[in-house]
Amino acid sequence: MELNTLWFILIGVLFAGFFFLEGFDYGVMMLMPFLGKKEEERRVLINTIGPVWDGNEVWLLTAGGAMFAAFPNWYATMFSGFYLALFLILVALIFRSVAFEFRSKMAGKRWRSNWDLALSVGSLIPALLFGVAFGDLINGVPIDANMEFVGNFFSLLAPYALLTGVLGLVFFLYHGAVFITLKTVGDLKARASMLSKKLGIASLVVWAGVVVVSYFVLESKLLMTIFAVLATVALVTSLYFQNKDQNGKAMIANAVTTLTVVGAFFAGLYPNVMVSSLDLANNLTVATASSTPYTLKIMTIITVTVLPIVLGYQIWSYYIFRKRVTGDKLEY
Repeated sequence: MELNTLWFILIGVLFAGFFFLEGFDYGVMMLMPFLGKKEEERRVLINTIGPVWDGNEVWLLTAGGAMFAAFPNWYATMFSGFYLALFLILVALIFRSVAFEFRSKMAGKRWRSNWDLALSVGSLIPALLFGVAFGDLINGVPIDANMEFVGNFFSLLAPYALLTGVLGLVFFLYHGAVFITLKTVGDLKARASMLSKKLGIASLVVWAGVVVVSYFVLESKLLMTIFAVLATVALVTSLYFQNKDQNGKAMIANAVTTLTVVGAFFAGLYPNVMVSSLDLANNLTVATASSTPYTLKIMTIITVTVLPIVLGYQIWSYYIFRKRVTGDKLEY
């Protein structure tokens, strides 16, 4: 396997890790206005992700850094073309991060309600726009022969991209609801469990729609079909375990779902990294967008050395904070 193909796969794995870990963060905060009936319940919901949410975002930074180093032309075209959308995501993430710290600085109801809104909206915008961005990579955006994006913000809002955006939004809501049932107790867990079953069915319906439409969009269908079947089985399995109140197994199934859904998108995209809607000859591929072989070799050596340490630390942190969050000894 060539190194540029290897790094294309690794970037896909990094995005899958980000969507799985940060996905339930987004879901929990989007669901907080609906499940957090009292201040104590809202505080519990925040505490379920409090120790890990910032570490989960590192996966996005790593994926972006890997894209920049391994595929600089992909990075340049995508980040310049998606500039406004990425700016909206950045602003949302900034307000979301600040809200975690600021909502408890004052006890006023209005103060906390405003920051709770920032937490929810700051999670909703990335959940939607990341899905739209992935849809645009596959559906195609205006790219000329110089690898330059020549469209505008509305060029990114194609029907297929909006559908994948809805998929990201609905699945993260379901993922967050499953995580809440895994980390809470009592009435809060019961309400999250009921809601998760509806959101799971909605995720399955939207995913089915994305798969059907994708057959009219993607060039590479065989490997994508394999991943799509695995993703469907994993999502159905997650729903089964969630209905049986086996929340840990449902989360594991969601991990498989996330990995295989991202795998389906990347398999359908390969050997392209971005598709041009103007002329297929303008497509960016793993060959035309990649760095030099020497750069990829150095990156591979560093990754093999450092990645096990990073993974070990993150697994350890989740093990330390593995218990359910109750209303006892909460700090407001």
